[in-house]
Amino acid sequence: MRLMRWAKEREQTEITEFTLLGLTNDPMVELILFVFFLVVYIVTLLGNSLMIITITLSSTLQSPMYFFLRSLSMVDISFTSSTVPKLLLDFLSEVKRISFTGCVAQLYLFISFGGIECVLLAAMAGDRYVAICMPLRYKEVMSWKVCVVLTVACWIIGLLNSLVHTVFTFHLPFCKSEAINHFFCDIPALLSLSCADTRANELVVYIAGGSVILGSFVITLLSYIFIVLTIIQIKTSSGRLKAFSTCASHLTVVTLFFGTIVFTYIRPTSTYSLDQDRVVPVLYGIIIPMLNPIIYSFRNKEVQGAIRKAILRKLRLTILNNNLAKSKNNNT
Repeated sequence: MRLMRWAKEREQTEITEFTLLGLTNDPMVELILFVFFLVVYIVTLLGNSLMIITITLSSTLQSPMYFFLRSLSMVDISFTSSTVPKLLLDFLSEVKRISFTGCVAQLYLFISFGGIECVLLAAMAGDRYVAICMPLRYKEVMSWKVCVVLTVACWIIGLLNSLVHTVFTFHLPFCKSEAINHFFCDIPALLSLSCADTRANELVVYIAGGSVILGSFVITLLSYIFIVLTIIQIKTSSGRLKAFSTCASHLTVVTLFFGTIVFTYIRPTSTYSLDQDRVVPVLYGIIIPMLNPIIYSFRNKEVQGAIRKAILRKLRLTILNNNLAKSKNNNT
């Protein structure tokens, strides 16, 4: 009997594709959302790509802080690219389908880059803590070797965490439905399709996912608390105001990012409302990666100066090439 039941379950789970229900069924709303997410995606790609190029080419931005910011931009591009291109395509499609293999890949990539960003934000907060609270030991503590090790550790933790979730999720039999009540393949939406006991999966989400998410958030929060305590001791009011302004913007984005992820994954499944919860990943998976370059980089005077220098250098080269071309034409 057990063998027959297992065979029947395996037969039921041989799904070749899923249907994504998306964010809405209204064609007019879909068209508006297509334009909105297309603009957001283009801004995300341009903003983060500009940061990567500027930090790589600028000799004045070769410090641990910008090393982490460049890594964050790379992760943000990958994070949004795991869902947005498919979402844009689905807005123009009558039936929103995704293959089983594509669903596995999407879940793995989305959870991977989300996890990497969580740990990377903690590493960046630690870097700022050392820079502000231990300035005399900054170069000693945050050496290039330490930065590389921390970045590699972020990727390893993120990739391994996602591998655990992906294996446990797709080991389940999906026999309730082939329709995913979401705009991409996500853990809560997939668990709701399984006819098997998902308590082990929920435990994995709480333990593995919770360790990465909450652990990173606690480290980030503690770092900023110590930073604020140090800022309070600054004698000049203008210095305090500037430091507080920077920390407040960073902490707002970080809290919003971690808060929405915790709301999505680290809570009892009995409180899930997939119709409402499918909107939340838009915030931490699409909007925040667009805001990160603005909050962390473009408000920084050093970055602004580096971008201006790069633009001026490009203009000078263009003018020089045009003059050379004109002189060649006159000679001929």
